[in-house]
Amino acid sequence: MSKKNNRINVPEAREAMDKFKMEAASEVGVNLKEGYNGDISAREAGSVGGQMVKKMRPVRMMKFERVDRTAVGHRFVATYQAGLYL
Repeated sequence: MSKKNNRINVPEAREAMDKFKMEAASEVGVNLKEGYNGDISAREAGSVGGQMVKKMRPVRMMKFERVDRTAVGHRFVATYQAGLYL
């Protein structure tokens, strides 16, 4: 069984992560305060975390049609998907 933790690997990043969390909370309409936020519901906490993940891992898709180089007059649709993982 894997052990999960929510420790920040780079201690200097704590302030930036707290600011990021506050921005995500304001975007989804959750009022967070500095320090302990045990009074918010699990749904509100989940929406903040979901917004953070949504911003950290955007996925882009591009679809276009191009001429098939192997057969004259044929076309095919190429789809590319790229993810950015920070």
